[in-house]
Amino acid sequence: MPTFVYMTRCDGCGHCVDVCPSDIMHIDKTYRRAYNIEPNMCWECYSCVKACPQNAIDARGYADFAPLGHSVRALREEAKGTISWRIEFRDGRVKNFVSPIRTTPWGSIPSPADLPPPSGDAMQSQELAHEPDALNIASGLPALAPDQLKQGVV
Repeated sequence: MPTFVYMTRCDGCGHCVDVCPSDIMHIDKTYRRAYNIEPNMCWECYSCVKACPQNAIDARGYADFAPLGHSVRALREEAKGTISWRIEFRDGRVKNFVSPIRTTPWGSIPSPADLPPPSGDAMQSQELAHEPDALNIASGLPALAPDQLKQGVV
């Protein structure tokens, strides 16, 4: 479901441009409004939908998801910490889906600069930085020893 912008709602803040991983959200130089330059290349991550403070970006639904004549409306509710998807079908039926924007409280994840640098042993480990601590695993992550691996696999 590629995204599109309601030009009357967009204020040209550029949040969608900054967050788009495929670099297809741009600001029109004449009208100072955002637009999707290549809908076919949309990754459908909906980062732009979630980032838009004006709720100016919506998604086009596919026929198997929402039949012809429908509307798909995404609503970012920052106060509730949710994003809601509202699908209205041609026959008037409405379906609502609500998802959390984040699963952790804002500011609860420490910055890498706040954590101690990894030790020399950690640099040789297959674990990610601070992985056992972040996963609350006191004994470390389970790992296979070389003798437990299938013969012939390197």
